[in-house]
Amino acid sequence: MNKFREKLLKNLEKAAEHPIRAEHPAKTDDEIEDLLFQKYRDELNSSASRIKTCIEKSKRSSSYRFIPQFHFELPKNSEGLAQKLREEARTLFLQKRSKELLDNNELKLLWSLLEKHHSPPLMGEEQYINYENYCKVASIAGDKFKRYLTASTFARLVVFSSYPGKISVMSLFNYAMRKVWLQQTRIGLSLYDYTGQGYLSESDLESYILELIPTFPQLEGLEKSFHSFYVCTTVRKFFFFLDPLRTGRIRIRDILTCSFLDDLLELRDEEIPKDAQEMNWFSAPSALSVYGHYLNLDKDHNGMLSKKELIGYGSGTLTPIFLDRVFAECLTYDGEMDYKTYLDFVLALENRSEPQSLHYLFRILDVEHKGYLTAFTLNYFFKGIQDEISAHRAEPVNFADVKDEIFDMVNPADPSKITLKDLINSGHGETVVSILVEFHKFWAYENRETMVTDSTANEETTHNL
Repeated sequence: MNKFREKLLKNLEKAAEHPIRAEHPAKTDDEIEDLLFQKYRDELNSSASRIKTCIEKSKRSSSYRFIPQFHFELPKNSEGLAQKLREEARTLFLQKRSKELLDNNELKLLWSLLEKHHSPPLMGEEQYINYENYCKVASIAGDKFKRYLTASTFARLVVFSSYPGKISVMSLFNYAMRKVWLQQTRIGLSLYDYTGQGYLSESDLESYILELIPTFPQLEGLEKSFHSFYVCTTVRKFFFFLDPLRTGRIRIRDILTCSFLDDLLELRDEEIPKDAQEMNWFSAPSALSVYGHYLNLDKDHNGMLSKKELIGYGSGTLTPIFLDRVFAECLTYDGEMDYKTYLDFVLALENRSEPQSLHYLFRILDVEHKGYLTAFTLNYFFKGIQDEISAHRAEPVNFADVKDEIFDMVNPADPSKITLKDLINSGHGETVVSILVEFHKFWAYENRETMVTDSTANEETTHNL
């Protein structure tokens, strides 16, 4: 501070001779002194700031001796060596975890030990085991089995047991098998998680499904030319339901906890009943059916669907107003829809009661992008239904009655508008959407009482006969 003062005074004494005088010839000596004062004060503040920054950096660097670094950024694309190192480390880690799992021979050993040490008497045909014998099995089996035969596992299973203090041998074995299967599947999925963040992108999941196809006996007859379409059909269901916000990735944890993976891996069975295959989205007949309908709609065979072609979907009574909104909100190419966008459309309409489908359809219904539906919105879509009513020369329906019925069904928090949350919580989302976008569904809803009466009369006639 003293040095700064001395420097300032020295320069102020020579203010008349200072070079700054040439820059401001019109200023007085006092004004020149003010400028010099401000200049040297700024230099002092800047110097103090640099010193403070250096001290802070020194403190931060010294803290690493006591606090270890816990966050490391992912290697960049340009850092090839770092990426290879990370990939190799992750592969070794997954291999180690895989070796910790029970193989088939070890599962057979577990079953034989449980049978040998079950606690008599038999409860019907089922064997049970008490905690004492359970601990014996855990000690005999060895360290690798201990993670499956813990005290907490016994406590969880005994809650559902029919006999106090004992658990079913079959339930315990099924639990161990299920845990092994989940861990194997998680490791298998993690091999495709190239960033190691616990997520799979669309391309990651596509690679996983493509390599699974040869392991499914139920897909042996599938032509290789169709494999890419099958993978697309399969992956779209995962992403439609597990990524409704369209982030482009889904958590491996979500894949494991949903039922879709069970349905997919069911294709490993040698024999599946025909009706079960038809109900399974991932089966070959189901995938071929979905793609076949797409090809049938594609009248000009250009591989894309126009609005005019899509109107033939389902019962063929989706209103033009609704389809206009579909093409306005969904991804299209020169005004036409590709197979991937079509799959989202199909999944939404075939699962209208699901929250993810209602989220998809609500975005289409929300014409004004306000996040809620009003009487104006409902009337906008109901005009399409009224046009169909006129075309079929049916009795006109008053919109005010339909509007009141919809608001009564949904019972929104705000009586003047319906949010997505209101629609989902009401439990009538499917009905509301259907009567606004599809004449066939509206007609069935409008005549539901007549249809129930006719059905009852037919049953009575059949019974009398």
